[in-house]
Amino acid sequence: MLGVLVFGLVGPVVVVAIYRFVPPPMTYLMIERMFEGHGYDRRWVPLSRISPELVRSVIGAEDARFCVHHGFDWNAMQKAMDANEAGKKLRGGSTISQQTAKNVFLWPHRDYVRKGLEAWFTVLIETIWGKPRIMEVYLNSIEWGPGVYGAEAAAQANFHTSAARLAPAQAARLAAIIPKPLSWKASRPGPYIQKRGGHIVAAAGTIRRDGLADCVLR
Repeated sequence: MLGVLVFGLVGPVVVVAIYRFVPPPMTYLMIERMFEGHGYDRRWVPLSRISPELVRSVIGAEDARFCVHHGFDWNAMQKAMDANEAGKKLRGGSTISQQTAKNVFLWPHRDYVRKGLEAWFTVLIETIWGKPRIMEVYLNSIEWGPGVYGAEAAAQANFHTSAARLAPAQAARLAAIIPKPLSWKASRPGPYIQKRGGHIVAAAGTIRRDGLADCVLR
């Protein structure tokens, strides 16, 4: 029992330390999607080859306090709980760090065990990786369409350009579809994604003006 406990605590630390330098392999979600027939297109690129516009757009859309918090945005979590209790539309309170922990190390379906492990891995990547590496892994791992993973594959699939050359509007549209990448299209946006993309362009401008991405874009 003691050996299992030690392995359960030390094992994740070792894996996270390795992934500080080595690109994480296929995730549970990627394997699940392949069994569903979605294919697999992922092209790892360093953060230096991803447009700063995409970094700012993703921070503006998903986690405006990314550079401020230490993995958990307690204010956003409280607002999400308050909205849910009031019977309003469900809102998520997960940070980019939590999403990265979930996407890279865990399975996609929600349960209490996964949430507990997600918190543990979030602490580990915040401690061992730091913000630039978290953003790099996040942008190279998230789902951006059927069988499309990471910024480079998403940029090529949607706009026939590299992640490094994404324009502000293109970056905003990619950020806009993150919540529902199998349903929403960045290359052929409907009215909702067009409107959401416009809001994200404005949010990205605020992120730039206020230096809210400086922990990543040095």
